[in-house]
Amino acid sequence: MIDIEVLHRVAQTLAERKEASPDSSYVSSLFHKGTDAICKKVAEEAAETIMAAKDKDLLHVVWEVTDVWFHTMVLLAHFGLSVDDVLAEFRRREGVSGIDEKKARTAG
Repeated sequence: MIDIEVLHRVAQTLAERKEASPDSSYVSSLFHKGTDAICKKVAEEAAETIMAAKDKDLLHVVWEVTDVWFHTMVLLAHFGLSVDDVLAEFRRREGVSGIDEKKARTAG
């Protein structure tokens, strides 16, 4: 099993890059471009994941899902959120029917 701490280390690196010059790193440039640019990267990587899945290219699926997760982590950091926020939501939903969970979110 892979150590989930790798996500925390990536998150720490993202936090460090948030205040860096946009010329110093790709992540810094995304942060400085703002929400729209970050969202476009998430969407682009999601589309590439779908294409890899349709091609049944499993290694490519893993690469693209990693890109989706990475850019989603950039998006989380952009809004001051973290991996722990997402993990807490997974814990809250664990063992709850997807149908029931969706009803609870849309009812409120």
